[in-house]
Amino acid sequence: MKVLVFGATGMVGQGVLFECLRDPEVERVTTVGRTATGVADPKVQEIVQTDMTDFSGIEERMKGFDACFYCLGVSSAGMTESEYTRVTYWFTMAAAELLARLNPSMTFIYVSGAGTDSSEKGGTMWARVKGWTENSLLKLPLTAYMFRPGVIEPLDGIKSKTAVYRFFYSLLKPLLPLLRRWKPEQVLTTREIGQAMLAVAKHGYAKRILETKDIRAVLGVKV
Repeated sequence: MKVLVFGATGMVGQGVLFECLRDPEVERVTTVGRTATGVADPKVQEIVQTDMTDFSGIEERMKGFDACFYCLGVSSAGMTESEYTRVTYWFTMAAAELLARLNPSMTFIYVSGAGTDSSEKGGTMWARVKGWTENSLLKLPLTAYMFRPGVIEPLDGIKSKTAVYRFFYSLLKPLLPLLRRWKPEQVLTTREIGQAMLAVAKHGYAKRILETKDIRAVLGVKV
């Protein structure tokens, strides 16, 4: 299996990348992002792309993939709606529309978030924009799935690039394993998300929008 990973330097993206490297069925991983991952592995090819709305210069390198794991995203904290929409919606759709044309049979998995607003009409800006993004992806001629994790426990030395998230995780680190036991329907590890993405890419899933309980169900873990 040949896969693309967008946003492989982020917390979820790192987790997905690590699981791809562990999976013997994944023969090649091409990462696409504004910075290099620095991961040295024979499976990995990197594309550093500063303009995430125009992939015309790298179209040939985007062909021949079975799956795309789109993990690129930002926190909405301190951002205007137009700024957040540019990264969340327009970056995502530029990539997805190109891939739908070049790899129409691929599986496209988008990392969204718990609380995303599918109606696109709610009062929470980030949730509304994520909902618009999800709905637009589901209309494209490719097999798209939306992953909506809640609280994420980073493993394997993974750290968030966002300062406020790093502070949050430094405070909660001792509590996250306990919270995962008490509230498994709300907490996933980076490993679990990566493993579930690979499983859905290989075998599909009955739902196109997966909440935390669905992501855990993919792995056969009862909540």
